[in-house]
Amino acid sequence: MRRVQPDLADRPPTSQGATPPARRLPRVDMGLPGDASPDLRPGPIVRGHKGAATRRWAFRGVAATLILLTGLGGLLFSQGYLKLHQVFKGGTVTAAALKANVDPALLKGEGDGRINVLLLGRGGGTHDAPDLTDTMMLASIDPINHTSTLLSIPRDFWVDVPNDGAMKINAAWETGKYKYLGKINNDNTNTQAVQAGFDLVDQTVENVIGVPIHYNMLLDFQAFRQAVDTLGGVDVNVPSDLFDPTMAWENAGNSTLAKAGPQTFDGKHALIYVRSRETSTDFARSERQRTVLLALKEKVRTLGTLSNPVKIAGLMNSFGNNVQTDLSLTDGNRLYSIFKDVSNANTKSIGLGDAGTNLITTGMINGQSTVQPKSGLFKYSDIQNFVRGQLKDPYLTKENAKILILNGTSRPGLATTESNLLKSYGYNIVGAANAPTSGYSQTMIIDLSQGKNKYTKHYLEQRLNVTASTKLPDPAIQHNQADFVIIVGSDETTTSQG
Repeated sequence: MRRVQPDLADRPPTSQGATPPARRLPRVDMGLPGDASPDLRPGPIVRGHKGAATRRWAFRGVAATLILLTGLGGLLFSQGYLKLHQVFKGGTVTAAALKANVDPALLKGEGDGRINVLLLGRGGGTHDAPDLTDTMMLASIDPINHTSTLLSIPRDFWVDVPNDGAMKINAAWETGKYKYLGKINNDNTNTQAVQAGFDLVDQTVENVIGVPIHYNMLLDFQAFRQAVDTLGGVDVNVPSDLFDPTMAWENAGNSTLAKAGPQTFDGKHALIYVRSRETSTDFARSERQRTVLLALKEKVRTLGTLSNPVKIAGLMNSFGNNVQTDLSLTDGNRLYSIFKDVSNANTKSIGLGDAGTNLITTGMINGQSTVQPKSGLFKYSDIQNFVRGQLKDPYLTKENAKILILNGTSRPGLATTESNLLKSYGYNIVGAANAPTSGYSQTMIIDLSQGKNKYTKHYLEQRLNVTASTKLPDPAIQHNQADFVIIVGSDETTTSQG
């Protein structure tokens, strides 16, 4: 087996400025079926060592693709199989967006019209520190407009975990789990402890990206390879030859990992294809993972797979011992019924470090290499604005109501500030200006759409804590065919709910 020596500096402290006793990261078992991997002799890790960096990124690629497959493609199985109940242990809480004809009153705020699933990949098994979630991704599904988005969250993001201090975000789940247990225990049979981990990581991630998380899914990466083989391989159209000499040892000594053109990968070669990074960019690797994920989704959806109880049972055997989720079986089936209608062309993949976003940077904290907001440590406003812009509430998008914002006070720039905030949530702002007069002490919402935009009205009322009226308070106000007019009063600070 080929193993990676632990990097002691990668273990996060429990609070900024105080480093706990060093603990080793997982020894990642990169062995694959077939020929034995070359032995890697024990020795010190040199910072920036090319081989070590390649293997670390390879593991992340494996886990990323695995969680995508399981989280988005494995939710359709027949309720008749007992293994399902081993995976889907969720309770009675159902995300509002999973319901048909959602009552606006059920939506807590902008973004609640989506279904957001936090996908977590852990080393598991006998690895050191098996509960560090070294891959973290948000799968966000728009059930109204039939689109989905995959958002990667860096595992080394330095965050303030509620009531537990600063650490890398990949330690948040295990922190919640271990706190509940009162000890370090890598077994995940305690459903309450797993949920405690979910609760803490959800709070942490929500504080960073600014959107709600409705469900969680945690899994080990072994299921990916098993699932591909159970399905009889996966068909992928490779756009160009993938050449990577650093992974030739896993490909029978051949540096060409995949030839251009239609290919059918077994589990081993699918792993190699999505793990390779050395000779291509992170963006290209992400695209390969997305391509394989969508190909797997299509394979699972085929009539032959759905009607073959042997294959379904095999998939559940792959997932049953390696997956934990707070989705109930009913919600899992409902989620799949929604996601299967999302076309491949309507699924996009984004990351906080993608070219052009300019949102994150790297830095050293307590001797550890970390990812931080470019705007400053623990300053997430730019990240939240970006994420909300990418994950717009589907009801706001569908109604696309025109909103005019007027400053009803003498405080300059108030309408513009409020406008920028609402734009970040996906509201269609058609103008920001001063009201004819400036004596408004209370903020007002005037609904001029005759009740046609009930979701937009609900969100605005909730955000501004005011009940909408239907008549403009001043005939001098020119609404310019807006559906809603917001007059900002002196009671509005524009900093709440940001």
